[in-house]
Amino acid sequence: MSTLLKSAVALIALSIPFGCSPAVEYDTIIRNGMIYDGSGSAPYSGDLAISGDSIAALGKLPGNARGRGEIDAHGLAVCPGFINMLSWANESLIADGRSQSDIRQGVTLEVLGEGESMGPLSDKMKQELLDRQSDIKYAIEWNTLGEYLEYMEKRGISTNLASFIGAATPRINVIGYENRPPTLEELDRMRALVRQSMLEGAMGVASSLIYAPSFYAGTEELIALAQEAGKYGGMYISHMRSEGNGFLEALDELLTIARRAGVRAEIYHFKAAGEANWPKLEEAIRKIEAARTEGLQITADIYPYTAAATGLDAAMPPWVQEGGFDAWAARLQDPAIRKKVSAEMGQPGKNWENFFSLAGPENMLLIKFKNDSLKSYTGKTLAEVAALRGTPAAETAMDLVYQDGSRLETVYFLMSEENVRRKVALPWVSVGSDMESSAPEGVFLESSTHPRAYGSFARFIGKYAREEGLIPIQEAVHRLSGLPASNLRLARRGLLKPGYFADVVVFDPQTIIDHATFENPKQYATGVAHVFVNGGQVIKDGEHTGAKPGRIVRGPGYKGAAGM
Repeated sequence: MSTLLKSAVALIALSIPFGCSPAVEYDTIIRNGMIYDGSGSAPYSGDLAISGDSIAALGKLPGNARGRGEIDAHGLAVCPGFINMLSWANESLIADGRSQSDIRQGVTLEVLGEGESMGPLSDKMKQELLDRQSDIKYAIEWNTLGEYLEYMEKRGISTNLASFIGAATPRINVIGYENRPPTLEELDRMRALVRQSMLEGAMGVASSLIYAPSFYAGTEELIALAQEAGKYGGMYISHMRSEGNGFLEALDELLTIARRAGVRAEIYHFKAAGEANWPKLEEAIRKIEAARTEGLQITADIYPYTAAATGLDAAMPPWVQEGGFDAWAARLQDPAIRKKVSAEMGQPGKNWENFFSLAGPENMLLIKFKNDSLKSYTGKTLAEVAALRGTPAAETAMDLVYQDGSRLETVYFLMSEENVRRKVALPWVSVGSDMESSAPEGVFLESSTHPRAYGSFARFIGKYAREEGLIPIQEAVHRLSGLPASNLRLARRGLLKPGYFADVVVFDPQTIIDHATFENPKQYATGVAHVFVNGGQVIKDGEHTGAKPGRIVRGPGYKGAAGM
């Protein structure tokens, strides 16, 4: 020990009164909270200390513990950050990295990639992505999925970010938008793209099978891609081929893929869509629980609302969309094709998911237009717009797609509240917003949204756990944190434990609630007081601090190592 260091130690020793221990310093101490550790166990009163990016101590801290910053959490819940299992924040975080609508609910990890992902991209795909841009404009400064995630981390984001590789992304890379199976050589190239993405940190493979070109993928193709992800510990997650008339058959396909590929599998936004299909939910639950008993690792996520949101592509047959958007839009100008499309839209889909038939134009709310001349229709139903334009609803939908130059985001009222409550009570169900993370300001004022963008997580706890008593608060917290972290095989996240990353939420269990409605969706949830991401405080006393400590969260295959 150097003379200088010895002198410093001696001075410190002289400054400590006899019989007293030296102060233990942390960056932050959250005192006197009710600790919900994310495991589903009963909460207990205690303290939590943060040093750097990690939880340093948990429980009753000694009297000599000091924090550079301290929070009195008396009467408040202290829990792990929430995981958004289905986020569409891939573009909204480019526009505003604060992730306001999610972080104010306690979301600390956005998981992207349903169907299509932000990489790997060919030059042609990059141009198509540029052409598809609507209100949010950005340069594409990446090629691979890993490069996209690194780009986002460097830009600065308030939440952590993870992604699946969308199953359609390698398909588009290799064979474009053609409705055919890949050759063996093409399938090998698709598998190689999955391998590359898994090594870069993808969580697994994600499909979205009601949309072209994902719709064109057969079961064998999906098994092959899921097998590749499984080699690296990844999972298969899917917007199944049907949630309506073919709901149970689509579930059988997912179970077959999980069984034959030997992977964990999750169902995106688990639901029975269309009133005639609502009774099918119980049989679907029975099938899933039988598969779980068999040993398959099957889980699901939901958003706790009775309406879906997607594009008008879900209202038109996939055959008319073959070749990509430009080919689709061009076909919609052909009178003979329009007549055939209109006839198919008006009948239950035989081999495709027909949201036009399942919801009806009076239950289709138009929420996002690309063309400024059409934005006056925002917030109107398709039936209302058809009446204003004096054209049948099916033809109006076709005209709007062509004139807007987009799939045109639409809310579809399809589900029952009774079924939502039933799903909330299932122990293997987590939550995803299936929406962007935005703010009631700036570029986000150019369009409307679904209330799930602002309320999914607060609603799960406030309405369904506290007000309706469907599950205890500790179970709700587990389903938003520990459960999805375990499903994704995340290391050091999803629980409150010493050594885990300090993704921490402090909320009032008596007041947390959503306020967003279909009429006025851009209203922040309330009841979350403080949020930390990797030890950095992002929400303080309910307001955003401007901090952007979010990081990439990589899957278990990342360079052969555990996810970080």
